[in-house]
Amino acid sequence: MATALESTDAKSHRLAELREFLMSRRARVSPAEAGLPDGGARRRTPGLRREEVAVLAGVGASWYQWLEQGRDITVSPQVLDSVARVLRLSPAERRHLYALAGLNPPAPETDPKARDMCDGLRRLIDAWMPFPAHIMDVYWNTVLYNDAAALVFGMRPETVQNCLISFFTDELYRSRMTSWEELAPKVVAQFRSACSERPDDEGFRAVVEEAREASEEFAELWERRDILPGGQNRKEMEHPLAGTLVVEATQLRVPARPDLVIVMHTPLAEADTAAKLEWLVTPEARRGAMYPVAG
Repeated sequence: MATALESTDAKSHRLAELREFLMSRRARVSPAEAGLPDGGARRRTPGLRREEVAVLAGVGASWYQWLEQGRDITVSPQVLDSVARVLRLSPAERRHLYALAGLNPPAPETDPKARDMCDGLRRLIDAWMPFPAHIMDVYWNTVLYNDAAALVFGMRPETVQNCLISFFTDELYRSRMTSWEELAPKVVAQFRSACSERPDDEGFRAVVEEAREASEEFAELWERRDILPGGQNRKEMEHPLAGTLVVEATQLRVPARPDLVIVMHTPLAEADTAAKLEWLVTPEARRGAMYPVAG
């Protein structure tokens, strides 16, 4: 049902789009794909009939007809999920169906067809060189990082591969981050915001419990219950080879891979950061030390 704030014109447009969307999705599913006999010559048009969708979805034929006609009827997530299953909707199409039906869309899901995007994302962060970039999953576990992220932040295989826990426990990273105390409350608030998108997800709870056990500072900040959306963070650090660096970290999401977050670091004008980052990836700088021990 539409909300009280939805205008009559907006509601009419939404329901008209719902009608056209359902008709187009029904037309593309063959009886064979739905596990039904094709009906031979008796079928005048390709795709499923309305009554077939209703039977397969376990709903009344009249109710489904009203839904497809764009009538203003009551719908539930369970029934929409049944219709989405019969019409073989992708995760993005399922969310679109919810929106057209006037319900809050479910949490984004990764389309199985998009799971091979990591090669392209690897090319993206490698093309961002000489500036640092890395990719996290929804729990902030490290998925990929480029050479600059290793050189600047000390990201390396032997550390805890969770960006939240590593932020509080990696001594090398912390020794370089002169803005650590200022940044820590923001990092925790942004992670809590990510948790709030999936309140029943045990994966987030596991990360929080591990972080609590590993860091009293995290535990104290977590109890504040502050919330901040993921966006941009300013990071100031003192690198043992390059000196002062100031970058801006920006979190980006790819709609086709809602399970991943891309973090791109852009050099700010301060401290001639861009030139220093360009120098850090040169053979001369790399010979200095890949992961110098903090003094």
